[in-house]
This record gives sequence, structure tokens and C-alpha cells, in this order.
Amino acid sequence: MQSNKGRDTEPELALRSAVHRLGLRYRVCMRPVKAIRRTADMCFTRVRVAVFLDGCFWHGCPVHHTKAKTNAAYWADKVVRNRERDADTDRVLGEHGWTVVRVWEHEEPVVAAQRIADVVRAAASDPETRSGEDNARAR
Repeated sequence: MQSNKGRDTEPELALRSAVHRLGLRYRVCMRPVKAIRRTADMCFTRVRVAVFLDGCFWHGCPVHHTKAKTNAAYWADKVVRNRERDADTDRVLGEHGWTVVRVWEHEEPVVAAQRIADVVRAAASDPETRSGEDNARAR
């Protein structure tokens, strides 16, 4: 378990690089809402978009998830808890005005980056999604 990185994994770096090439700038590994102990992989704070890159094993990808051979019951329960926490995170961040984008690690980074860019640009054109500071500037 120690060798499993919490951030800057290969899929994360590929996705961040693809998003950066599209001209978007973001914060890495931050809590969208400080009072909630959930960390997004990428945050576009001005438009309140949080991106989570979910690993196929850890989050139970319907296409690529494999069952553990050792201690299978523990890992199956762990994946169920992770998925429940993901759903709760989406709900809570939505209640705080954030849009959540979830990307599977197996998704093509360029395609996922374009999907993220579309969400960010749509949020930027909607005055309701901009942060308070940006709303004050827009008035």
C-alpha cells in the first residue's frame, strides 16, 4: 500500500497535461470546500468545477474493475465504501455550488480533457456558477 501514490500518478499527469494544453489553468489536489474533508484532483475555483480522476480498481470501474484474489471480502467492501463516498462527495459539493466531473483512469486523456474544458467553459459563461469574487467583478 505504501507504494500507491496519492497524487501525481501517471493518469493524473497525463490528464493535467492535456487540460493545460487546452489553455485551462487549475489548482491541484485541493479541497473545494474547506470545511469538507474531500480533496479534488483538479479544481477550477473561479467557476467552481472539481475534477476527480478515479482509479478503476479503487472506485469499481464497471469496465475494468478486477476482484482482488487476496482478502477479497475486505477489498470488495472497500470499493463499495469508496463508491458511496464518491456519491456523497458529488452531492455535498453540488449543495455548495460546485460542479463535479468524474474521469476514469482508463479514459483517453485528450478526450477527458475536452469534456472537462466543455464543462469549465459552460460554467464560465453562466454567471450563477462563478465564485463570489468573480460575480462582484462582473457587476
